[in-house]
Amino acid sequence: MARVKFNMSHTRIIAAGFILMILAGTLLLSLPIASADGQATPFGDALFTATSASCVTGLVVRDTATHWSLFGQAVLLVLIQTGGLGVMTFVTLIYIVLGKRIGLRERQLMTESINASKIGGIVAMTRRILAGTAIFELLGTALLAIRFIPKYGFGQGLWLSLFHSVSAFCNAGFDLLGKGNEYISFCEYSGDWLVCLTLMFLITVGGLGFLVWDDFYHNKFHFRRYRLQSRIVLLSTLILTFVGGLLFFIFESGATGAGLPLGERILTALFDSVTPRTAGFNTTDTAALSAPSTVLTYIMMFIGGSPGSTAGGVKTTSIAILLAYALAGVGRKPHATMLGRRLSVVNLKQALYVVSGNLTAALAGAMAIGAFQPLGLRDLLFECLSAVGTVGMSTGITRSLTSPSRIVICLLMLIGRVGSVSFALAVMEKKARPPVTYPTETVSVG
Repeated sequence: MARVKFNMSHTRIIAAGFILMILAGTLLLSLPIASADGQATPFGDALFTATSASCVTGLVVRDTATHWSLFGQAVLLVLIQTGGLGVMTFVTLIYIVLGKRIGLRERQLMTESINASKIGGIVAMTRRILAGTAIFELLGTALLAIRFIPKYGFGQGLWLSLFHSVSAFCNAGFDLLGKGNEYISFCEYSGDWLVCLTLMFLITVGGLGFLVWDDFYHNKFHFRRYRLQSRIVLLSTLILTFVGGLLFFIFESGATGAGLPLGERILTALFDSVTPRTAGFNTTDTAALSAPSTVLTYIMMFIGGSPGSTAGGVKTTSIAILLAYALAGVGRKPHATMLGRRLSVVNLKQALYVVSGNLTAALAGAMAIGAFQPLGLRDLLFECLSAVGTVGMSTGITRSLTSPSRIVICLLMLIGRVGSVSFALAVMEKKARPPVTYPTETVSVG
């Protein structure tokens, strides 16, 4: 048995870690103590919820605030935190606490788990990740407590602040605000700048990626010293946030933004731009979005966050690389360049694998669910893109999904979380070369 485990690839070990975490979470959520009414939750509902929490997605079939007890919510919080940072990061934490030696194989797993570029210094980097996570989540808790403690009392207000801070930082999208109105998310705080800006800050920082953190730690504000990846991530994040916010502001002026004060319209537009990548909270009715805003949300959910982060999606760098190669092709340039650096063809292949893989999974999932039950194309695409991008936003059909459809969504969430971290590595694993090299032939494209 030990030999089989040793021979498993790093990608399979990471995937196995997520699957074991989902099964453990399912068993705990199935217990009577995990539900508010003291009744055992059906296995299917518990499995779906555990998968969504472990894959930091946020799609739910039971309202988190009203169905789960404090114990059940605590289980969800642990799954969200572990799923957001990665199983291997928590394994490293256990090793550090116990004072155990971290071997080469564990270091390699840690490197792949957070998409680090080299194995050297990975333990020190993981320590900084854990410390940084604690700092940001505690800061978010303190800021949200300013609103929640006066409204809900000290104990419940503090718990709500902590839960939502972790959920936002891990881009999970689970919320506990449905007691008065189920599945409402943060709609009642659509004009609250403190709550919305705090959530947007946590979502963005968690979605930047740990390598960006590492660059900031070593180079502070000397951006020219940053890795190319960090500069691409920061530039992409700024463009997606503010250009996306401007487009949402325009598109929703006659829809969800109609009648709102100017300040609230600006705030909701920015929130609508940040949350699909891939947090899953919402301050407006997702089902009421205009047609262009829905398409823009599709795009945002598909792109997601950045490599080595708590976010899902195909990642900002994948899209940036594909755009750079497309522009190079249009300009008939021999190489694709970005920010003064030439991009590797290997990166192009990895980006193509990830983008085509996620797109294929989302479309196949939409077709499968459409075959199981009659749902509109808009809802199908939204749900499947949300699942594979580990976003958690929904037009409201999640609770009406049949068992086969829920299985499809669970698979998409797992593919989105595990695949977005290691799919490119899996397909680029070195394999034995075939004994025959086939002749090359050109075909017409476009």
